[in-house]
Amino acid sequence: MCITLCSGDPTMYEKYWQQMGDKTKVVINGWQFISYFSDVSRVCWFLEPEFANSIIRLHKLVGNAITEDRYIVVGTGSTQLFQALLYAVSPPNSSEPISVVSAAPFYSSYPLITDFLKSGLHKWAGDAYTFDIDKPYIELVTSPNNPDGFPREAVVNKKQGILIHDFAYYWPQYIPISSPADHDIMLFTVSKSTGHAGSRVGWALVKDIEIAKKMTEFIVLSTIGVSKDSQIRAAKILQVVSDSHQYKVDFKEGQAFFEHNYNHMARRWKQLRDAVNMSKLFSLPDFPSGSCTFSGRTFESQPAFAWLKCKGEIDDCESFLRGHKILTRGGKHFGGSEKYVRISMLPRDETFDQFTERLSSINSS
Repeated sequence: MCITLCSGDPTMYEKYWQQMGDKTKVVINGWQFISYFSDVSRVCWFLEPEFANSIIRLHKLVGNAITEDRYIVVGTGSTQLFQALLYAVSPPNSSEPISVVSAAPFYSSYPLITDFLKSGLHKWAGDAYTFDIDKPYIELVTSPNNPDGFPREAVVNKKQGILIHDFAYYWPQYIPISSPADHDIMLFTVSKSTGHAGSRVGWALVKDIEIAKKMTEFIVLSTIGVSKDSQIRAAKILQVVSDSHQYKVDFKEGQAFFEHNYNHMARRWKQLRDAVNMSKLFSLPDFPSGSCTFSGRTFESQPAFAWLKCKGEIDDCESFLRGHKILTRGGKHFGGSEKYVRISMLPRDETFDQFTERLSSINSS
């Protein structure tokens, strides 16, 4: 049987939310949320106030992003928000498309999304480390990074650059929160913060009102807003996450969301490192320890993906693991070496257990 770990489907979180029972139950009557409009006083007029309030509350609780003096733009996942941002920040009347770059290894969907519509506004220009053109550019900074899990900062650092910070994984189950992120454009998603990828909801925190307006325009033209049903469900989920930390008396011991899932990720990373040590054919990155302002704990990052390297003469790690019926995504998709693969750390427990058992049994013979 093949073990599939090539996508980031966050089904690990199912067990936790099953334990919550009816706490996250949402009832929507047939007459509710019929209108396109949510709050016409907002720039993003299809953003549900309940969802906006839950976003602000959660960021203040965790301390991972500044929300003051920002406009919140909701999107159908961070993918649509990324597309909206490319539209919003690309010069509309330029004689050539603006270059879009990210430091390798970069998120494998960035090149595909950037060039999907073959827009005359923007084009994928590859690795930020090798970008040396004195023209306007957009740099995508994912921190912690997908696929390798390391914290990231901008690389190009030229005057004509526009930075988009993707903080999908800047949550305390994955990495120590060092300080609130404070950038002009910041992306977040429900998919990786709480595991609700199927709801297809993300949000951007944007300083510049004109960028927020253009993002809203893009979303209106492409999908006429974002599902209110999904926003209301996401609002309830975020509220329960905050409640689990602020009103612990209403929850069982060990049910505080970030505490529970920090422990789950810690167990998985130890399990994977033990399997790698047993096999001796692979290696994993070592992460520096950091102090988390949210939990008060000092720990090493435990990312949502593992950037696994095949040692020795194994040049195509993806193909090698496929031969052992482990399906991963190879390093070439991320602008990196084929000796690396990205492995999801977020499948269901039974899948992860099967994976580590199989990996530990692979040897040079």
